[in-house]
Amino acid sequence: MSRDHDLPPVPGRRLVLKGAGAALAAGALAATPAAAVAAAQPKAARYMNPLVRQRADPHIIRHTDGFYYFTATVPEYDRIVLRRSRTLNGLATATESVIWTAHPTGDMGAHIWAPEIHRINGKWYIYFASAPAESVWDIRIWVLENANPDPFAGSWVEKGQIKTAWETFSLDATTFTHRGTRYLCWAQHEPGMDNNTALWLSEMANPWTLTGPQIRLSTPELDWEVIGYKVNEGPYALQRNGRVFLTYSASATDYHYCVGLLTADADSDLMDPASWAKSPVPVFTSNDATQQYGPGHNCFTVAEDGRSDVLVYHARQYKEITGDPLDDPNRHTRIQKLGWNSDGTPDFGVPVADTVKESA
Repeated sequence: MSRDHDLPPVPGRRLVLKGAGAALAAGALAATPAAAVAAAQPKAARYMNPLVRQRADPHIIRHTDGFYYFTATVPEYDRIVLRRSRTLNGLATATESVIWTAHPTGDMGAHIWAPEIHRINGKWYIYFASAPAESVWDIRIWVLENANPDPFAGSWVEKGQIKTAWETFSLDATTFTHRGTRYLCWAQHEPGMDNNTALWLSEMANPWTLTGPQIRLSTPELDWEVIGYKVNEGPYALQRNGRVFLTYSASATDYHYCVGLLTADADSDLMDPASWAKSPVPVFTSNDATQQYGPGHNCFTVAEDGRSDVLVYHARQYKEITGDPLDDPNRHTRIQKLGWNSDGTPDFGVPVADTVKESA
């Protein structure tokens, strides 16, 4: 993850990357019985799961004030919420505040999706997707800004739409810095292409403006990326071990939803599509043994020790869905420790089993 929230960098590990080891490890774990899965992840149970119910597309950062800040998509798709806690588990019961609501008419009136909160140059920014109230599928990327040191105070100012090369379906923006340059990565439909969304990358002139070219990093083309819908979406960056890892989600938002991985050398030109290699298999998938389905739209944060990486994602607790998966509210926020393989690749493991029973 990029440390936009000002945490000191984690000391580098003296490891060498070797291809798609993480993906293969994830696939092997997916086939193991529940007991073996539990044995392979002895520390996972210390986190409460689900962490926050009915909150999809979760985003958690840890800021220098010692708080974790949490936002996510709500099932009504009509507002942006924020929580904070000094511990990850504390987010489960933290007071939730509505910091912005959809407009009754016009732009930013419908499908308020996938907010991310970032601290950039001493201000808070929230990136989110939305559509006009009168045309709910004309989804675009928008930005809010708050100059107050406390994101629960002050005013959230609408900075406007992030203008990309085309006025087409676009969503799931994330931002990160690498060697002094700020980037935006997002999902968008390219005119003339036979897919729903591909992944794009651009440098930024400021937190709400792109500059220079935008490049396509990945398009849905592999079998596991095109089930139900041809989708690459929900990107998020993690910088470790001399590499820039970029996770993303693929396929329809039912149990086929899964996480893929792009990798670039930290010394390469991130704006050159040839710098990025795609894992041939998904790195994080549904798991019958732990009864978690459709894991995806992940981000990364750090544990309370300030060093251990934590995987944040949503998943459902059942496989079959009646009707449109987007109308099903039970994509719950979940967290677990992110492992690392000996070759320096991230080890996602499998989505962990529940530790908290659902209330009657």
